[in-house]
Amino acid sequence: MVWFRSPAQTLADPVLFLSHVMTCGTVDDLRVVRAHFTDDQLRQALHDGLPGIFDARSWAYWHAVLGVDPVPPLPARRLPG
Repeated sequence: MVWFRSPAQTLADPVLFLSHVMTCGTVDDLRVVRAHFTDDQLRQALHDGLPGIFDARSWAYWHAVLGVDPVPPLPARRLPG
């Protein structure tokens, strides 16, 4: 799911891992994730969402599925200065 890190590095950062799966995962990927992570962990991934990973559709979908309302704006990159 995260091609630029080793599996161990990816799993050591649950927000990064879950954000990628919640955006790009297949039904089978999500079935496995839902068996190993709680809804609270998924909500935390949304709360701590990293810029540039979630798309608008996934962002809205997961907020609805997890009952998080209102839906905040997508995480944005902040440029210094």
